[in-house]
Amino acid sequence: MTYFDLNLSLTDEDRDLKAAAYTFAKEVMRPISIELDRMSPEEVIAPESPYWDFIRRAYTLGYHKLPFPDVFGGPGLSPFQISLVMEELAWGSFGMTLALNTTLDAAVAMGSTPEHIQEFTIPYCACTDGSVVGSWAITEPDHGTDTLMAGYPSFRDPTIKAQCRARLDGDEYVINGQKAAWVSGGTVAKSVLLMCQIDSAQGHAGSGMFIFSLDRPGVSKGKPLDKLGTRELNQGEIFFDDVRVPKEYLVVGPDGYEGALAAHLSLTTPMVGLWAVGLARAALDETLAYARQREQGGKLLIDHPNVQQAVFDMFRRVEAARQLCRAAFVYNWSSPPEKRLPEYGFAAKTFGTQTSLDVTSQAIQIFGGNGISKEYIIEKLFRDARTTMICDGSNESLSIAGGHAVARSYPRNG
Repeated sequence: MTYFDLNLSLTDEDRDLKAAAYTFAKEVMRPISIELDRMSPEEVIAPESPYWDFIRRAYTLGYHKLPFPDVFGGPGLSPFQISLVMEELAWGSFGMTLALNTTLDAAVAMGSTPEHIQEFTIPYCACTDGSVVGSWAITEPDHGTDTLMAGYPSFRDPTIKAQCRARLDGDEYVINGQKAAWVSGGTVAKSVLLMCQIDSAQGHAGSGMFIFSLDRPGVSKGKPLDKLGTRELNQGEIFFDDVRVPKEYLVVGPDGYEGALAAHLSLTTPMVGLWAVGLARAALDETLAYARQREQGGKLLIDHPNVQQAVFDMFRRVEAARQLCRAAFVYNWSSPPEKRLPEYGFAAKTFGTQTSLDVTSQAIQIFGGNGISKEYIIEKLFRDARTTMICDGSNESLSIAGGHAVARSYPRNG
């Protein structure tokens, strides 16, 4: 079901975008996500898997390039319009929406050189058959959210050694090491945005962002990760053994890495929060539909005061999360890098994902025994929601980084 939007400035175009995305989410994403959830990780990415049908159909409609401006071949939507569409897609599947948005990183692509844009961005935006798939690789087996905590003291700790490192050799960087199994699209990607340590004396801050094709000698991939939730999202390790990359493929070096990462996370974290709102709303919708037809104690569940109180609590959480996540998303995506506010992105991500977990958990309680049965989608939504608490950084670590930022800069002027 569609939802009432408190924003009074919605245009006809906004409503059409939202309605079209909801239809795609309901008719394509939701049924495919349920089917993929029951498959093994290997089956999900097999050539005959319905995953690839989803990818092709999403690419045909341009849902893979939502954040890209029209100058690159993107749809040229406003940040507000992007937020509307993102929530609808995530209503259909959090994991599949994430998969679409890691195939090429819009934030880095828009800050790249004209050569990078010609080689990676424009072909990606022009792709309509799903053949261009990318990934974003930052976490390592021994390094998780600590690699995302730009601005926090440990980020510059020189005793913290990365497991993926690059050294300059003439006109090329030589990359060795590995990225963890959490690389989204890791085992199917053809290109990568790689965060890799260059100057170990600066700790994580001494890293760089590379963008290059994964068909280079020395690149290998692990097996797809078997997970509790978001099982429709392929994730897996990428290994680098003396992989040579021209230095021109370095997008940002150690001198600008910490600031670039903070600006980048200001865009990605509220996006994850928005997806979590879509997931939470899906659970609310399913709960209302179930409670309106399930009888207990001689009347429909929805007529019991305790159920009414519970669904109201779910409703207010979803509505509150939408306002915060949408506001943080629109502000940071509308602002130049130096004006973006990481703490608002962290707030959106942690609040939105916690909301998805709380709402899906309450939904299971209202469903009762049926809520833990695989006959109903609620148990899948709960498992998906649980993964969001770690996706794009654990909520605990992001809260520490956010608290550090707030302690230094809040309240802000202007």
